[in-house]
Amino acid sequence: MKFFSDNAAPVHPRVWAAMQAADAPDKAYDGDAISKQLDAAFTALFGTDCTALWVATGTAGNCLALSAMVPPHGGVVCHREAHIEMDEGGAPGFFLHGAKLLLADGEGAKITPASIRAVIDPIRPEVHQVQPHAISITQASEYGRVYTPADVAAISALAKERGLGLHMDGARFANAVAHLGCHPADVTVRAGVDALTFGCVKNGGMSAEAIVFFAPGLADVVRFRRKRAGHLQSKGRYLAAQVLAMLEGDLWLDNARAANAAAQEIAGACGSRLIHPVEANEIFVILSPAEQDALRAQGFDFYDWTAPPGAPGAARLVTAWSSPPREVEALARAIRSL
Repeated sequence: MKFFSDNAAPVHPRVWAAMQAADAPDKAYDGDAISKQLDAAFTALFGTDCTALWVATGTAGNCLALSAMVPPHGGVVCHREAHIEMDEGGAPGFFLHGAKLLLADGEGAKITPASIRAVIDPIRPEVHQVQPHAISITQASEYGRVYTPADVAAISALAKERGLGLHMDGARFANAVAHLGCHPADVTVRAGVDALTFGCVKNGGMSAEAIVFFAPGLADVVRFRRKRAGHLQSKGRYLAAQVLAMLEGDLWLDNARAANAAAQEIAGACGSRLIHPVEANEIFVILSPAEQDALRAQGFDFYDWTAPPGAPGAARLVTAWSSPPREVEALARAIRSL
């Protein structure tokens, strides 16, 4: 019974079906009929003109989006626990040709205008120091916390005041929107986001994510950078088909709601063990080493986590669109019995 990561979840049957339906000769790269549908599909989703490009990984999506906003001598403000800082193996420096990540703090791995100012205000406007060019926020955060439309709008206001781009790493964007119950535009383009990495792999996709550009001109830059980075796949229609399948009939939201509901069931069993409020599909819980062993002995798999000060130990539990209800119920029951 695996609660390691939604990255390990199976591919949704409708995604497989869409890939099979795309298995016919067509133009190569992104000249095929399916890839050409992405702009219209995302324009309909967000209710505003936008451009969407497929990529194979979230890391490529994040870094390519930022590469259009940040020169090699510039910087990106992000939380010190952000995925681009902690889990992308130096890819931002590679894709951005040496640009620096400027690390901010914030409760729940969320940054705020105040924490951003604490990073950028001391920077002297001169060639001797790295100048900020963009802000990147993770939705939901690495601790499973969600930025509200007001949160994003406040950060966007600061970004515009300082002439900075605003990128959203939406690896779990679907889970965040499902939690908020808002229109997806409310927490992105209407709140001032310039580019969104729209996550699919964690949510039932196989090998496709989408970079959605709301700011004119950014996509034109990334088209060239995607090719140069080796991410312009010759059979791109299979990636486009996955993304379109996720959007069709709001499958992306249905899957996220299922994952969120499973997380809430487990969270309800954790009580005071919870380290962070559960707002998406990640649960961070205090468990002693003996308690972890006891759960693993019953067949539950999960990652150890860094415990808060004074706690005997901790774990991260992640649910997915496909988490079997009987396994979710069993884990909740096992935690209650500790």
